[in-house]
Amino acid sequence: MKKALIASTALVMTAGIAAADVTISGYGRTGVLYQEDGVRGDNTNNSVVQSRLRLNIDASTSSDAGVDFGGRIRMQWDQGDEDTTLAPGYLYVTASGLRVEIGNSNTAYDSAALLYAPEIGVYDRSFGDSRGAFYAYNTDGYPRASNNLGEDMLLNDYLGIFVSYSVGDFTARASVIDPNQVSSIDGLEKEYSVSANYTWNERLELSAAAAKNGKSIDGNDQYFLGARYKFNDMGRAGLNWIDNGETAGGADLGKTIVIYGDYMVAPMTTINGYIANNDADGNETDNAFGIGAKYDLGGAYLAGSVQRGFNKLYTADMGVRFDF
Repeated sequence: MKKALIASTALVMTAGIAAADVTISGYGRTGVLYQEDGVRGDNTNNSVVQSRLRLNIDASTSSDAGVDFGGRIRMQWDQGDEDTTLAPGYLYVTASGLRVEIGNSNTAYDSAALLYAPEIGVYDRSFGDSRGAFYAYNTDGYPRASNNLGEDMLLNDYLGIFVSYSVGDFTARASVIDPNQVSSIDGLEKEYSVSANYTWNERLELSAAAAKNGKSIDGNDQYFLGARYKFNDMGRAGLNWIDNGETAGGADLGKTIVIYGDYMVAPMTTINGYIANNDADGNETDNAFGIGAKYDLGGAYLAGSVQRGFNKLYTADMGVRFDF
């Protein structure tokens, strides 16, 4: 009887393991980063070796009704950081195109298609990206924010709720971030955001997003519109418009217009670049630009870029990245 009980217990445990799905994904990258006038500000080196290793640990299971339940937690090491970080996790449920995340969730604004499409180089950077502050899935532990007194605060009670729904070539998203769900902190507002994207005939991509009280800053409202057209299997071109909102001090971050594209000039070799314009008052110049290249190694790629920002300073990078 005792042996039968042990055997049945082992069978139940094995069945539970078989039903679960635990995966590890992520990427590694390393390269050389150059920044005119210092990589981390004045009196620092202009060139450094910059590396990152990211591990996403996902665990999920499916119910008999076909509903998937799961969660994600992330480990990441960045060159120059004091410690390897373990991100707060999120839990999710998906069914029939609907996905709901709770915890350190993704956000609708940050998940908008094409928002980061102008990025180039091995470090995926662009002066055509949004300059505004808004919440996103946070890799570096619980996020921090400043209250209306300018005090830096760790948001231990941070709560994100993210919902997305996909049908065919259309996806809609909504999210709300409560920086402190237990107590009310003066000067920290809930962030609300929405986004949607649609692909027509596998050639034209359209995307839009809006965020209210970005990064818990009252009145920091941001908007995004983007479109990209695929001419053929060799090249694409896109246009993004971003209202970047304002800082916690009320400074207007201006509006950004960026034209970008990529073209395969030879097998496994792609050239990409952008030209951006931003009208914020603090710019040295309203125009920024960048050009980059990527060479596919099959399972990894080499990439590099040269860019000039709105401060008239140049930055460049070159390195290798592999995904797993």
